[in-house]
Parts: sequence; C-alpha cells; structure tokens
Amino acid sequence: MSQRSSWISQKVVHLAALLNRIVHVVAKHWLFIVNSVMALQAGLPLNTPVLMATGRVSAARLIYTLFQPLCHQLPERSFFLFGSQFSYTLNELERFIGPDVPLRYIGDPSIGYKMAVCQRDIATYVAISLAGLAFIPLRHRLKPLPFKAFLLFCIPIAIDGFGQLFGFWESTSWSRVASGALFGVACVWLAYPYIEAGMRDVLKVISSERDHAPSG
Repeated sequence: MSQRSSWISQKVVHLAALLNRIVHVVAKHWLFIVNSVMALQAGLPLNTPVLMATGRVSAARLIYTLFQPLCHQLPERSFFLFGSQFSYTLNELERFIGPDVPLRYIGDPSIGYKMAVCQRDIATYVAISLAGLAFIPLRHRLKPLPFKAFLLFCIPIAIDGFGQLFGFWESTSWSRVASGALFGVACVWLAYPYIEAGMRDVLKVISSERDHAPSG
C-alpha cells in the first residue's frame, strides 16, 4: 500500500471513530439535547418583549425574523408584555394605533411588545418543554401514547384552528393556549418513548461492537 493510500485509510478510520463517538453521545444524551433545544425554542419568543423593553431592539428584531417562517405572528393572536393588557383583539389594536394594523406589528411602549410567536405556538413550545422535563423520571417506564389517543389530543387544535381559518368563529386566547398545550403534550407522549427505545438500541449496538472489537 502506498503512503498516500495508508494516509487516506487512517483518516477514514479516524473519521469513522469520530462519527461513532458522536452517535454515542447523541444516543446517550438525546433527551438533554432535545430539551435544551425546545427550551431555547420557547425561551427566545418569550424574551423578545423583554429585549424590546430594555432597548435591545436589534436582538429582538433578529428573533422576530428567525421565527417568521414558523408563525404568522399576528398581533391580535399574540401575547404582549409591559403594556396595559396581556392580549388585544384586532378592534382594540385598531383603536389604540389606528385602522391599518401591520400584519406583524411588534408593539410600542404604550401597549407593550408582543412575543415572537402566536399564543397557540408559545403554548405548544412551553408544553413540549415542560413535558420533556416531566419525561426525565418516566423515560424508562412510560409507554408511547396510542396513535388514536394522539388524534384525540389533536382534535381541539384542529377544530379551533380550522374553524377560525374558515371564518366559522374567532378563537380566544384560552382556546389557543389550551389546544396548543394539549398538542405539545401529545407530541412528547407519542414520540419521546419511541425515541428513548431507539436510542437504547443504538447504545446496545455500540456497546456490542466495542466488546467484539479486536484489542490493540
């Protein structure tokens, strides 16, 4: 074997070993990783009003922009902080700021500043974060939510969302929060036990490969 081929072979072996270690770390700590990501997913939108109110406008606007592809960000369906109310209807916003309310109106010092995602989304993100934490002590014994039960959990968000979309009614803050939270909990209950079982299988395979690997 030439020197170049030997060098390439060593690099391939090192890369394979590195990938194996990465897979092992992810499989062992997947729940911490996912919970951290979901805490960030919930925490960033929650903190945009704080950033706006404390003058960190550039950071806040960056977060609003990052979440634009994930949410309509309509102000009449979002929570506000540091204002006279926690939420506003479209009529109230028109009364406060005029008839032409921008679709992604952020807010101002008089009415406060909105979170970076709507009420339903923030409820979903927070519910997933809290359910993920609750899953930690249950991870070895909680069975996945049956799919039919998962569909039942999804009925409120489907009815509330599509009913509003097609103009049958205007959803409320409470209906958005309740339906979003139920959906978030259902997603964790359905998916996390399967992920946990899969990651345990991955760890078993890696451990078996190490046990059978030639020494030296």
